[in-house]
Amino acid sequence: MLAGRLGRAAALVAATLTTLVGAGSALAQAPSVVVEDGVTQPVFGYEDAIRERVWVESDFDSDRDGVADEIAVDIMRPAETEEGLAVPAIIDASPYYTTLGRGNEGELKEDTDGDGRLDRWPLFYDNYFVPRGYAVILLDMVGTASSTGCPRHGGLEDVGSGRVAIDWLNGRRAGRDAAGNPVTADWHNGKAGMIGKSYDGTLANGTASTGVAGLTTIVPISAISSWYEYSRSNGIRFNTNYPSFLAGAITDDDNLAHCAPVRQFFNENDGDETGDYTPFWVERDYVKDVGNVSTSVFAVHGLQDDNVKTDDFAKWWDELSARDVPRKIWLTGTGHIEAFDFRRAEWVSTIHRWFDYWLQGYPNGIMGEPMADVEVAADTWETYEDWPVPGTEAVNVWLRPGDPAGRLGLIPQPGTPQERSFTDNPNQSENSAMSNPETPSASKLVFLSQPLQRDLRISGAPVITVRAASSLDTAYLGAILVDYGTKTRISRSGNGIVTEDVEDCWGESSASDDACYFQVSKRLQTSSQWRVARGILDGQNRNSVAVAEPLVPGEEYDFTFRLYPNDYTFSAGSRIGVVLVGSYPSFSVPLSTRPEITVDVKQTRIALPVVGGHRAAMESGGF
Repeated sequence: MLAGRLGRAAALVAATLTTLVGAGSALAQAPSVVVEDGVTQPVFGYEDAIRERVWVESDFDSDRDGVADEIAVDIMRPAETEEGLAVPAIIDASPYYTTLGRGNEGELKEDTDGDGRLDRWPLFYDNYFVPRGYAVILLDMVGTASSTGCPRHGGLEDVGSGRVAIDWLNGRRAGRDAAGNPVTADWHNGKAGMIGKSYDGTLANGTASTGVAGLTTIVPISAISSWYEYSRSNGIRFNTNYPSFLAGAITDDDNLAHCAPVRQFFNENDGDETGDYTPFWVERDYVKDVGNVSTSVFAVHGLQDDNVKTDDFAKWWDELSARDVPRKIWLTGTGHIEAFDFRRAEWVSTIHRWFDYWLQGYPNGIMGEPMADVEVAADTWETYEDWPVPGTEAVNVWLRPGDPAGRLGLIPQPGTPQERSFTDNPNQSENSAMSNPETPSASKLVFLSQPLQRDLRISGAPVITVRAASSLDTAYLGAILVDYGTKTRISRSGNGIVTEDVEDCWGESSASDDACYFQVSKRLQTSSQWRVARGILDGQNRNSVAVAEPLVPGEEYDFTFRLYPNDYTFSAGSRIGVVLVGSYPSFSVPLSTRPEITVDVKQTRIALPVVGGHRAAMESGGF
């Protein structure tokens, strides 16, 4: 037993942590974090933790009223921080705390007794991490809840909300309490992490892209890295006046009228008329600033997330990988869901170790473990050294003419050009585009593999090149990669989860805030066809998303665009399908005209990211 204690003590010394020695020991110093069994232990109280609200002075004026905005932060920290305990901060910056709520159960912030301090804290971070020697900060994004100003749809002020809070933690910016008294974070150890899902995780990405000193790690879950990619794709918009709509949804009722001019600014500058990448969207693109990222990144995303689509993690991830940023990734088969609600026990354990390593400095070996966890079937996970899965190679699969459906091959069709035509149909749904692949249709072209003899897995983003001409000076081109094979999969309905009626608890509770949440399970669906990946391009944006170039009617062009990334296995017996359409109304705002699109099938191909490369494609027997 003595040897075990000495071993743990040595590990703590190596991690620059100290172990509590017992109240009667002459060696006992200030309160300190305890690490046992490789993780920090819940030795601090939750009921008696210090709860406070601080307003931090910003350097921006989001509502243009001539007064610098103030960012409100609600803080919970161990009582021992008043006795010399220095702790890191876990920050969840959000616009949702008093409007749409947080988590699967839509929890809101609540001050039930009116004393200016939170009694109910959304999510489990406070319950779990405060007793383990962390401060937890719930930050109200600019223009929401108790912060002043107006939301700016992911712009400089939204991102600045996290930046100024981290400045305050590190003594670079002033803060005050409700009475106007100065407040400093003399309890902070200099390290902070940001975590959150959707807009919250987006703020983590954006804050990291500013390079602010003191931000040590971020954990973006289902997060946006470019608001252009969220609202548009290759010159085509998914929605109408969305920035003003979202800003209104997250603004409290008593601030709506005040922020109306900002929402009007959004409508006048969002570029809905063209769908192009304008200065409005440049400001809201964090990928372009990835060179500023000095944090580690633990990214989590749903491979069936049709809200924050998979390019929003993948393009960010690709740039982080190119710069060898310390990183980790989880990819789930569900949709727009918190990691807490699709792999709960493993998530709490992993994020605990992640924060212990990056914020407490404890060398627990997490960075030596496989980088990528991928859910390959419902609740079945595999680990890999990176993502896309090592051994993945782009394999050109050529479209070949046929009647009524074409075929797919690994070499081009020999002979003269082979043309097939279809007419843009703005009323054609995704399901109807995929259905009946061998029935003639005037509004799509379908190409099928042979039934696979072996499983074939893709990992990454397919890229299609369509050689085509339009009858008009514009055209939309959409592509769908389809699995035609009966299979039970995680459903897209309900984002792939079912909320059960049994709770489990994660952390300490108080009289006003418990740590218990309803369990969830996977929602499954059996079907004979499944959309694996999709993408779309405005033909006028074939060379640039920032500049439109009208087409010459009847002239052929190469239209090359990326489909959304996935990690998916086509099972033996299935057929792989590629469906070409024009407008894609269930995915984007349709084209107002109906051009006829003539495709040179011989010169049209899709590059599939095949695990095992060309050899695996050959051995699948599908081509």
